[in-house]
Amino acid sequence: MAAIPEPGTGEWARYWQYAELPDLDLLRARYVRHTFPRHSHEGYVFGTISRGVEDVGMPGGTVHAGPGTVVMINPEVPHTARAGVPEGWVYATLYPSSQVINDIAAETTSLRGTVGFTETSVVDPYVARLIGEVHRAAEEGNALAADTVLRVMVTRLLDRCGSALPTRVPRSAGARDAARARAVLEGRMAAPPTLEALAAELGTSPFALLRAFKKQYGMPPHAWLTDARVRAARRLLDAGTAPAEAAAEVGFTDQPHLNRHFTRIVGVPPGAYQRERARTYKTGPDLLT
Repeated sequence: MAAIPEPGTGEWARYWQYAELPDLDLLRARYVRHTFPRHSHEGYVFGTISRGVEDVGMPGGTVHAGPGTVVMINPEVPHTARAGVPEGWVYATLYPSSQVINDIAAETTSLRGTVGFTETSVVDPYVARLIGEVHRAAEEGNALAADTVLRVMVTRLLDRCGSALPTRVPRSAGARDAARARAVLEGRMAAPPTLEALAAELGTSPFALLRAFKKQYGMPPHAWLTDARVRAARRLLDAGTAPAEAAAEVGFTDQPHLNRHFTRIVGVPPGAYQRERARTYKTGPDLLT
């Protein structure tokens, strides 16, 4: 099925999961005006561009990713994304869980613990082609091929720039306050305190907490909370919860509020996301609606 552009934008996207590989999410899309705000993922990101340019804002600077470039993002690394040229970008992305990557590393490398990638991007047309082949195999319902090609791709990247990630232990008082603030926000997601109230509860000042939180997690508490709410909403949608109910449960004011933030961060609206999760596989991307 050919891609169907959204009227007036030429944008389309399909974010889905192949039932035979439940620890892998897939996204194929063309974005022109869409921008991803600063956010992070619980697992890994491997993306490759087939047309246009994507500008990915990473902690170390902006990656200008064009055809043949593979972008790699480790878990919990904050980043943004937007078009790098007026015509936007077309890309295919894989989101494997941490368990998938670490299991492959344990089987094929000497790396142990939580592994990561020392580069944020590499020019590797072969790996770029493998990412596309994983998508095609999944869309065709070929689980053997999808699983095999995914493992070959990950192993090549691990050999090229794999490394064990250092354990992040909050050592300074500011880092400990940031970790405590994150725990409070996770526990009170639907009714979070103000920055002033949160700082008072932790025995620090609002600006000291803000600086510490941004240093530890790469974004201020309110942006981190929005990202966390979207993650929680995804888990509820995966379990079959209606979008309106998910919105209320995670603390969004209503379903349009969820729709806006979910679409900005995930790349598709919650309704389209949930419909795809209910399917096993289907050929081609869906309309971004």
